[in-house]
Amino acid sequence: MTDSFKPADPTSASLDAAKGKVPAEAGRTLMVGVLGGLLSAAGYLVYQRLPDEQKERLHKQVRSQLEARINEVRANFNL
Repeated sequence: MTDSFKPADPTSASLDAAKGKVPAEAGRTLMVGVLGGLLSAAGYLVYQRLPDEQKERLHKQVRSQLEARINEVRANFNL
């Protein structure tokens, strides 16, 4: 049986860095960051095209969700 998590060997990591190899984790992190940026830009463009009444309705929904979440946290921590 193989273990999917293998502890990092500091000597091999420094050798890879010295050779100029980028670990797969860094590439995945970069890809996720770029995709997140693209999705947020697309969401912003869609939001900008909404009519004012839909923007206000969206603001009200976000505010109510945020208030509910804050109240839940306050209740959990007895604040």
